[in-house]
Parts: sequence; structure tokens; C-alpha cells
Amino acid sequence: MKIIHNPLHALHQGREEMFRGRMVACHEVPARQDFVLAALQQRGFGRLEAPHGQEIDIDAAIARVHDQGYIQFLAKAWDDWVAMDPANAQRDALPSVWPLPSRHGFRTDGALLNFAARLGRYSFDAGSPLMQGTWAATHMGATCAVNAARAVLAGERAACALTRPPGHHAGPDFFGGYCFLNNGAIAAQALRDGGHAKVAVLDIDYHHGNGTQTIFYDRPDVFTVSLHGDPATEYPFFLGHADETGTGLGQGYNLNLPLPRGTAFNTWRLALDQALSAITHYAPTALVVPFGLDTFKDDPISGFTLDSEDYTTIGQALAGLGLPTVFTFEGGYAVEAVGTNAVNLLEGFGAH
Repeated sequence: MKIIHNPLHALHQGREEMFRGRMVACHEVPARQDFVLAALQQRGFGRLEAPHGQEIDIDAAIARVHDQGYIQFLAKAWDDWVAMDPANAQRDALPSVWPLPSRHGFRTDGALLNFAARLGRYSFDAGSPLMQGTWAATHMGATCAVNAARAVLAGERAACALTRPPGHHAGPDFFGGYCFLNNGAIAAQALRDGGHAKVAVLDIDYHHGNGTQTIFYDRPDVFTVSLHGDPATEYPFFLGHADETGTGLGQGYNLNLPLPRGTAFNTWRLALDQALSAITHYAPTALVVPFGLDTFKDDPISGFTLDSEDYTTIGQALAGLGLPTVFTFEGGYAVEAVGTNAVNLLEGFGAH
């Protein structure tokens, strides 16, 4: 398995985030990727490489998934934040106003000349700080995802985009949940564009992949499946229910398997078996796995109770599908355990 890691990820390093009504130190930190890299090297993974952009139009690949206005916003966001007030150079950008749906509607189609309005227009939470290095790190992360997809298209059994910030909460025109560009969706679209007629995305992060669902919700060519904490009690709250099955041509091609806080591995594994059965029935020719490790029992912001050894079993189950597979690194905030858990999953898959 090729492991394509983001050499610029540490440029995205938030100072604080809004979490449950108070400012706290960021949970999504550079050490998450660093621990995974260290664990890979300790266990003898020899195929670690930085991404390359030669002969790949990364911006075109991003635009296949994200709206152009949103991309332009992200690329300029830091400069616009500082232009609003030079003192902003000393603090991260966090939104404070949002256009919520209502009977009479909120307008977002006009010129939003104030950066605070644009920041709210393109975000869905106040917990995803944006800073000077966010675009560079995020853009390089998308490059990792495209490189991983191209490796699989070239004949690799599997490839992993080891990158942060994560991606599965980012939608076509919104960021949140620490995510700005949707690496898993970008990889899935690259697989489609590379010749795979049907692709499945199996999201095993604790939190529902609301961005991925939104991107593919009306499409039959990408089957999106997510195992996650029940949105009745768990972030991101407003998507991820079992009755969300797609719309239009995409009807029947979205499967949500919400589980209650406190779910142990035996129950979680039954849901995974249901997901794998549904994917087998769909009969894709490639798989994308946004793998979050915040299902771990000691994760500080999640609520499942998986042990480190369970990730080996998960990897083995995923390998049983027998599909060319792209992995994208998502959540996992028990930082010192994230490396062990990630490598257990990849080793279980048979990554060496």
C-alpha cells in the first residue's frame, strides 16, 4: 500500500475552537498525523511518499466536487480576514453569523462585501478555525487524495491519503467539523473520472460524513455509507438519520447506520457487516474509506468504545470486499493512540 502523506499539514494549526459554548484548545492538531507517521515507520511501512502534482490538475479535481465560489473563498480567506482588520493577523478566523433557512429565506445570492458575512455563508459551525496556512495544507491534502486515487487507478490494491485537516464534513460549498476540502469525495470522483463506473464510500468515523452525503446525495454512481453516532445526540446533528436514502437519481444510494453513544465493538461490527453487505449488493469496482479513529474508547469528543485491537479486525473485514481501495485519514482525537489504531487498521487490511 502506498501511504501518501501531507508535508504541509502542520501549516494548519489552530489556536482555539468554540466547543459547546466555550473556547478550548483545538482537538484537531498536527500531532495526529505525526503519531501515525511515527507508527508506520516503527512497524516497517516502507512505502511512504509525499504527493506530487506533476501532470495532475489538482484544481480541476477539486472543482469536480466543490463549487467554484467556495474554492475561491477558501483560497483568499486568510488575506480577506487580515484585510478586514490588520489585528486579525494575530488570531484565527472563526464565523459568528450564519444564514439559516426560514419561512421567508435568508439571502446569500448578493454581494457579501463584509468578510464576516462570507465566512458565515460558507461555514456550518464555529469550531473550525481558519488560519494563514489552512489553504496550503488543505490544497496539499487534496493533492494527496488525488495521488492515492491515481495509484489505485494505476493498479495498486490500495493507497492511503494521510493528511490533515480532515475532509468528510466539507460539502460542495461549506466547511466545518475541522474540514475544508472533502478528500474522500475528491478521491471517489477521481476514481469515477478514471474509469470506475460505480464507487462506494464507506465512512467509519464516529461523526456522520455530512459533507460527503451532500455531495453525492442525488447520484447513483457513488454509493455513500456511514456508520456514526446517532445525530439525535451527536455532532453534526442535522444529517445522518437512517431515513436519508438519497434523492432523485440518487434515491437508494445513501445508507446511514446511526448508533447510540456507548456502542461497543460487537454491536458496531454488526452495523459494519450490514454496510459491507449493502456495498457487495451495489457491486462497485472501487472503494473509498474515510477512516476516523474517534470510535476509540478514549476519544475525548466521541462516544463509542472500540479498543485498539478492534481496528485490526475492521481492516480485515474491509479487505474481504476485495476492492481496490483508497483510505483517507479523518478524525481521531485520542492523539497518542491514533498512530497505533491507524496502523492496526492498515495492517489488518494487509497494507504491507
